[in-house]
Amino acid sequence: MAVLPAFGYLPALGGQALSLTPWQDLLAQPGLARSVILSFTTGLVTTAVSVVVVLLFLAGVAGTRLDRWIQRLVSPLLSVPHAAAAFGLAFLIAPSGLIARFVSPGLTGWERPPDWQIVQDPWGISLMAGLILKELPFLLLMSLAMLPQLDPVRRTQMARSLGYHPTLAWLKVVTPALYPLIRLPIFAVIAYASSVVDVAMILGPTMPPTLAVSILSWFHDPDLSRRFMASAGALLQLGVTAMALLTWWMLERGIRYLGYRWVMNGHRRRGDAMLRNTGKILILLATLTAFIGLGSLALNSAAGFWHFPDLLPQGFTPRHWQHALPELSVSLITTLVVAIISTLAALILVLAALENEQRTGRRPSEARLQSAQGLLYLPLIVPQIAFLFGLAVVLESLGIRIPSVMVVFGHLLFVLPYVFLALSEAYRRFDPRWLHLAASLGTSQNAAFWRIRFPMLLGPILTAIAVGLAISIGLYLPTQLLGAGRLPTVTTEAVALAAGGSRRIIGVWALTQACLPLLGFILALGLPRLLWARRQGMKGTL
Repeated sequence: MAVLPAFGYLPALGGQALSLTPWQDLLAQPGLARSVILSFTTGLVTTAVSVVVVLLFLAGVAGTRLDRWIQRLVSPLLSVPHAAAAFGLAFLIAPSGLIARFVSPGLTGWERPPDWQIVQDPWGISLMAGLILKELPFLLLMSLAMLPQLDPVRRTQMARSLGYHPTLAWLKVVTPALYPLIRLPIFAVIAYASSVVDVAMILGPTMPPTLAVSILSWFHDPDLSRRFMASAGALLQLGVTAMALLTWWMLERGIRYLGYRWVMNGHRRRGDAMLRNTGKILILLATLTAFIGLGSLALNSAAGFWHFPDLLPQGFTPRHWQHALPELSVSLITTLVVAIISTLAALILVLAALENEQRTGRRPSEARLQSAQGLLYLPLIVPQIAFLFGLAVVLESLGIRIPSVMVVFGHLLFVLPYVFLALSEAYRRFDPRWLHLAASLGTSQNAAFWRIRFPMLLGPILTAIAVGLAISIGLYLPTQLLGAGRLPTVTTEAVALAAGGSRRIIGVWALTQACLPLLGFILALGLPRLLWARRQGMKGTL
């Protein structure tokens, strides 16, 4: 349903025969080549920088206090939606942002904001920076989740016994084993960064914009005939992302060859200190930038008169919150209802699948199970803009025309893989002897699930719910396309303000969007501790 309109066939819009006209119209669009190159390079550069920084950080601080401190600091950033992080960075690096105020007028002499195009620069540097701030925590936590399978301490100790310094030892013996385990998250980052819409609308260039942003504007054009060109653009976006993934795969082969020679060259200390310090500095810089950016959202949401180059406003006022509250409350309710329904539906499906896996004795390594999981993760790899319009056509053809139902189903497609990722490992590691003991006492499998497995896995289940809520709250494109703009959420309204809304109002909406997922994670951590406060043996399940 996305391919046929790209070739002129969509009877509902008058397309009765196959044609190449949509492609001719697409290729005639000004700035198309630049949009394609920008999307392609954004996906690769964002991913490359994020992977390198994560690996250098893990190699430089593995097992130290700084390692544990950074992990606790970075974890909350994973729950912050991309749009909120992008607004925070924009408020920080803009010509009148906090950085310019901090160095002015003492170091710069500026009494007025400089006429520099920092945000939405034509090269997409601010766009890449905003994506890196969000992808670093994601790849770091994915790597930390996989590391226990590799026993990195013993590997590193073996290398150090041969005279290798700590950072080089980690990079040479742990990285080659870790990378294959995080390849799927890396591919997901490439797909997302090369086709992102909301962050590109906030931080990306506008003349021309990235390819995904252009496609969205064609979808929303009052001239319905442009839907054909938009479908062709969606297929082009799919090709751009596929080319980025193929290029990354080719880079993997080259780095594998060069990396093998580097591992075997016998150098035991050359560059160790530089690599260690680089990883620490970059991850600390990214983390502090993200938190200061979120702080700038809070500052702007309550700021009164704020003259440049004053570092702080002359006063604070609740007026902006009072002004936004009527619309904010409606969007907030919609956001929570969609997020809760889609997350609970995903949780039910994941629990049913994992419980069926355990009862039938299937192993995660079985080919059929791996194929099913591959389909589950497909929405993370395929660009959203490439198939959501086709999904909307399918739902319309089935007679499903209720925007709220379409949006919930669209959210479910993206929430489901993350809920599965968050819960599957804990579910599979559950000690089956508890269930065997229950069966020996005459308890049925269903009763054992509700009385034993579910309570003991309450902590991971609540964490999976918090992850699902965070993903749903941050989704922009499925809400906008499937809801046809008639189902406003906090995310869609915040992104809409990026085109020219007041910085104070943007701060209110973006801060609300950033705080909503944090509440879910606070409940996920606090509720089990409250429920099992008098049960010492249940603390191991948190």
